[in-house]
Amino acid sequence: MIRLTSLFMIFTLLLAGCSNNGTGEQSLSSAQGSPSPNGSFAKDKTFGIIYPMTYPTYELITLDANETAANNNVALIVNAPDEANTEQQIRIMESMIKQGIDGIAISPVDSAALAPVINKAEATGIPVVTFESDAPGSNRTAFIGADNFMTGRQSAITVSRLLGHKGMIIVENGMEEMLGMQQRLEGFLDYLAQESSIDVLEVHHNKGSEEQAMSDIETMIDAHPHFDAMVGLDFISASASTLIWKAKGLNRLAISMGITSTNKEALINGQLAAVISQNETIWGRTIVETLLRASKGEKVDSMKNTGITELSADQLK
Repeated sequence: MIRLTSLFMIFTLLLAGCSNNGTGEQSLSSAQGSPSPNGSFAKDKTFGIIYPMTYPTYELITLDANETAANNNVALIVNAPDEANTEQQIRIMESMIKQGIDGIAISPVDSAALAPVINKAEATGIPVVTFESDAPGSNRTAFIGADNFMTGRQSAITVSRLLGHKGMIIVENGMEEMLGMQQRLEGFLDYLAQESSIDVLEVHHNKGSEEQAMSDIETMIDAHPHFDAMVGLDFISASASTLIWKAKGLNRLAISMGITSTNKEALINGQLAAVISQNETIWGRTIVETLLRASKGEKVDSMKNTGITELSADQLK
């Protein structure tokens, strides 16, 4: 059997406007507006957004953020490591602090490692909000996203219902060191252990790499040919499983994360049975609006819960 891992480059989407700065970091979007003579942007505020890595789902969040920023005369500097990397996220944050921007949003790869630089930004008067995965040990101003433990629990509720509360499943998760991924897996396994007779055959972590996710899923399929369902707990697992299901024509359930055009198409075509979303399509707007208030000294809620949604093919028809 020809393995599909080598085909992942065909499936991977290139993010619009990406350019490598030579340090392994990707500038996903240049700041809006033109620099003034003193080097600052001719906007009321400048905010930075730092992703864990470059990936199409994050580009969708950027588009939402750009629209809200434009409506509020805000310049955005959007950046990410080209691959999930804590040290590069720290360097990006340090650079933004030196620029003296007005606010930073970050989805931290390693919350504990990022806490000191988050605290440094806050100490200099730059509000920091986390999204997708929190940094509760830091002085961050707010967290934007959904409860990740409950997100994992919802994924378990969905697959359990679809399988009649019994069967054998394989699981693909994101970065092992990322707090949000840890919380999702904990909530997922906790529900299945307490409320179902489902056997979790294997759990793999893809390290933020689509190629690794594809390799993981194929390895688990080969090792457990009689599995009943595959559950992906991160964005990357969704695209990887969809490509494998298309190529292999698998008649097994697949449940993944994130409402994207690719996932909606996969639902309609039967490659995915359900999608669990943290309503990430509103994260960009929420990030900009929260940073605007915080940068003006206004009080903001410490958590902006965007909720959890389960999407099925029936809802798209």
